[in-house]
Amino acid sequence: MNVFKKGDKKVMNAWAMYDWANSVYHLVITSTLFPIYYTAVTGGSGAKVNFLGFSFLSDALYTYALSFAFLVIAAVAPLLSGIADYTGNKKIFMKFFCYMGALSCSGMYFFTSSNLWLGIVLVIFACIGYAGSIVFYNAYLPEIVEPADQNRLSAKGFSLGYIGSSILLILNLVMVQLNAWTGLTGDAAVAMATRWSFVTVGVWWIVFAQITFRRVPTNPYGEVKRGEKHNIWKGYQELLKVWRLLKGTKPLRRFLIAFFVYNTGVRTIMLVASLFGSDELKMKEGQLIPTILIIQFVAVGGAYLFSYIAKKKSDIFMLKVAIFVWVGVCIGAYCTYTANQFYALAFFVGLVMGGIQALSRSTYSKMLPPETQDHASFFSFYDVCENVGSVLGLFLYGWVYDFTGSMRNSIIFLLSLFVLGFIFLNRVPKAKPQSTLSN
Repeated sequence: MNVFKKGDKKVMNAWAMYDWANSVYHLVITSTLFPIYYTAVTGGSGAKVNFLGFSFLSDALYTYALSFAFLVIAAVAPLLSGIADYTGNKKIFMKFFCYMGALSCSGMYFFTSSNLWLGIVLVIFACIGYAGSIVFYNAYLPEIVEPADQNRLSAKGFSLGYIGSSILLILNLVMVQLNAWTGLTGDAAVAMATRWSFVTVGVWWIVFAQITFRRVPTNPYGEVKRGEKHNIWKGYQELLKVWRLLKGTKPLRRFLIAFFVYNTGVRTIMLVASLFGSDELKMKEGQLIPTILIIQFVAVGGAYLFSYIAKKKSDIFMLKVAIFVWVGVCIGAYCTYTANQFYALAFFVGLVMGGIQALSRSTYSKMLPPETQDHASFFSFYDVCENVGSVLGLFLYGWVYDFTGSMRNSIIFLLSLFVLGFIFLNRVPKAKPQSTLSN
């Protein structure tokens, strides 16, 4: 059996490299090149499109597609993670979703104005692949590292993701700007170069994921629960046990409630920031890309900064600080009308984006009962909160935009989420101080 001691540096580094591998999906596909390409292909900002017999604003349809994808993964992830714990093989599920997401990204090369349905289907499958693999990726965190080092490793993962995805985005921008190699000219050359960038996302994701798959153990505990029939039902039974435990664990339960609310706002902003810039501020590609890069590079420092201060203060304290800043971000977004104002806003988004994501993951990990070994089932609840929140956030953001015709009205909805999240987080009982992390 592949049993190892917690704190193995090679395993920890390999685990963090999966953020480097998969974060290109978030940056290139959901945040920058694909939304810009999608808007151009569907007729520009504010254009109406027909899909499944209904008429939508094109950007609203995009948010609905992402919302549906998160709904699917929220429905199946708890079952799959329960089965993974029962069979002792999280890695095979992580690989399946990784390859699904990566191949869907590469398949976006074939999306053009003549096949809107293909673009929407690939958006859904790429999102399912990404979110599905993260369920099992997160579940490894408490199994491979001691609680005292979880903040640091979680921050390292997010930081590697920001750096790696930024490198690929810059390479993609070079491909798009120096598009003579496509053999085409004008808009056709730009479109072709952009489509090839989608292929590079899939290749990057698969290639660098092999570092993780090679080092991370199939089952850290070496225990496989086989011999019973109907594993699918056993998966449901494991989830019910977790649910009962959550009901009787006040700190963990209250933290999950707060996380669900504030993270709904975080995830929605991450997924629609470029749409807000292009639709509401009429920013061009040359203005939007630098904005996203500002967010990425500032987020690297933000993740480590929040981790460092958290070990001096506390995780919950720093999460409250992050939410307070997010409230300011929403107010600032509502009052933003120029590109320079948007750049300034991007700095603060980057500062808290990395910090709140890394701290949320490690805080939850440290709150898990120390005697538990079914971490995939526990993290499926965490990811269900994250994914259902994304469903509600994206759907309501798109609905408000579709109904009112302005994304500024959707910002008010996001602001209320952060205010409520702060209130709920304030109700989480104080935890005992964590041991000091080594520098």
